Amino acid sequence: MSLIHREGRMPTAVLLLVLSVLYGASTLLWPDAQWVPLSVVVLGIGLLGFFLWFFRNPNRATSEHPTSILAPADGKVVVVEQVYEPEYFQDTRIQISIFMSPLNVHVNRYPISGKVVFARHHPGKYLVAWNPKSSLLNERSTVVVEHPLKGAVLYRQIAGALARRIIVYAQEGTSVRQGDDCGFIRFGSRVDVFLPLDAEVLVKPGAVVEGNRTLLAHFASV
Repeated sequence: MSLIHREGRMPTAVLLLVLSVLYGASTLLWPDAQWVPLSVVVLGIGLLGFFLWFFRNPNRATSEHPTSILAPADGKVVVVEQVYEPEYFQDTRIQISIFMSPLNVHVNRYPISGKVVFARHHPGKYLVAWNPKSSLLNERSTVVVEHPLKGAVLYRQIAGALARRIIVYAQEGTSVRQGDDCGFIRFGSRVDVFLPLDAEVLVKPGAVVEGNRTLLAHFASV
C-alpha cells in the first residue's frame, strides 16, 4: 500500500511543480538576496509536509468481520441516535456520525462486505460538518451496501466547511469488501452510518475511532 493516497498524488505533484518554478524564478529575479529562495524552500518543506500528512494512507489490512460493522473513517463519534432516514430506507435507523478533523486520516473504507445497491452524489452547501443540517444541505454522497445475510447498511460522506470535493468509488451493482477504500474527502468532513434498529452498538459519543479497525456495531444474530 502506498504511503500517500492516490487522491494526493496529483495535488502533491502540482505543489512540487509550483514550488520548483517559484524557486527558479526567485534565484533569477533576486540573485543577490539568498533569503528569498531560502524562504521558498522553507515554505515548500512546510507545505509538502502538510500534504504528505493529510494524504497519508496507513496500512489497515485486517481480516473481515462478517457479523460486524467497522468504522468507515478515522475521527470522533459525535452522534449515536435513532433517526428517520429519508433518502433510501425511509424508516427509522440507528445513526452513528464520525467527525473527521483536518488532522485525521481522510481515507474512507467500506464498513461491511456486500453488493452496492444504491450510490448517489448530491451537490450542496458547506456548513460546518458537526451542524445537524449538514447531512441534508451539504455536498454529500449516499451509498448503500447490501450484506448477503444481514441486510443493508447506508453510509453517507458529508463535506464540511473546508471540504470542496468528495470522491466516491462505489458503483451500483458491484461487489465490495469490508475495509477496502470506498472514497476520500478533502479536509474537515463527516461520515454517517445508518444501521438496523436491532444492531448492537459498541461506541458512544466522544469515542475516537479508526477506519477499518474500530468495531462500530454487531449485526443482530439471525
